[in-house]
Amino acid sequence: MFQLGGWGLFALVSIFFAFSFDRLESTQDRYMVFGRLSVFILSGIVFTHIMRYIILGLNVLQKRLERQLIYFLLITVCFSLAASTLENLLLIQFDLQNKNERDFKDNFFLLVMSGAFSLFILFFIWNLIYFMYHFITKSRKQQLDTLKLEALVKELELKTIKAHINPHFIFNSLNGIRALVDENPGRARNAITELSNILRSSMQTDKLESVSLEKELSIVKDYLALENMRFEDRLKVEYEIDEDTLDQPVPPMMLQTLVENAIKHGISKQVSGGKIKIVSDFKDNYHELAVQNTGRLLNGTVKGEGFGLPSTLNRLSLLYGEKAKFSIQQLSNEIVEARVLLPVETTI
Repeated sequence: MFQLGGWGLFALVSIFFAFSFDRLESTQDRYMVFGRLSVFILSGIVFTHIMRYIILGLNVLQKRLERQLIYFLLITVCFSLAASTLENLLLIQFDLQNKNERDFKDNFFLLVMSGAFSLFILFFIWNLIYFMYHFITKSRKQQLDTLKLEALVKELELKTIKAHINPHFIFNSLNGIRALVDENPGRARNAITELSNILRSSMQTDKLESVSLEKELSIVKDYLALENMRFEDRLKVEYEIDEDTLDQPVPPMMLQTLVENAIKHGISKQVSGGKIKIVSDFKDNYHELAVQNTGRLLNGTVKGEGFGLPSTLNRLSLLYGEKAKFSIQQLSNEIVEARVLLPVETTI
């Protein structure tokens, strides 16, 4: 619709000026004006359509701004030359050349370059409108995604605090701390510190979009230390962490949510307890985070109910779009794995 409207308007303006300058008096004049205009408009529509497909095919709109500008100029120049070549061939074929063009009939290159200059201006305007439209659309989408993310993070904060300050978790932690007060006062003090760290981190999730893995791991270790008071020897924890990944940014409380989910749906349902293994490594251009736990998926699948997994998927989608990946699967008869792949930013 935009194509037809834009080129149609161009045709009407051209016809208006042809009438104004009395260029439609004879049949030959009308043939020249409408014939040339038809060739010009049809080739313009065809080449700008092809130009659009080239832009989409090369993912020009997804590249950095300076790269977009380079592609913008190269595509405009190439298509101006190609369209001018075709137009001049058609004008010669249908005997639609004007007097000036006939004077240069033996110098086809000069005709093409002359026509390409005029077409370059039109294609430049066309591309400018096209790129500006998509730039504004993408900016609005980013603003909308940012607002959605802020709303989701605030919702996450409330739900995370509620999840951690529920009676079951608090009572288990406080009962464990009370039992340690006389038996092991030092461990009791550490447990109070661990609990306060978790609650403080929960209340700070609305201020940050990401934290370092090292900071996230410290919260996870505090959480597991508190759960260890409840499960004692029934809970075993292993870490397989590449130290180079410790400074990688991760969404706050995401890893802790996956660990909590593993204990709630895995370890707590095993009479003899089980093991949790936390893995962090680089895989291709991704930062791989995995939480493995003893347990089984119900009917080989995982339900998307509750808060943990849906919130993880929503946050990954808003923060990274389609670049991040999340999966949960049964690795073996006794081990379930939740795995997140976060894109690693590379500099060129």
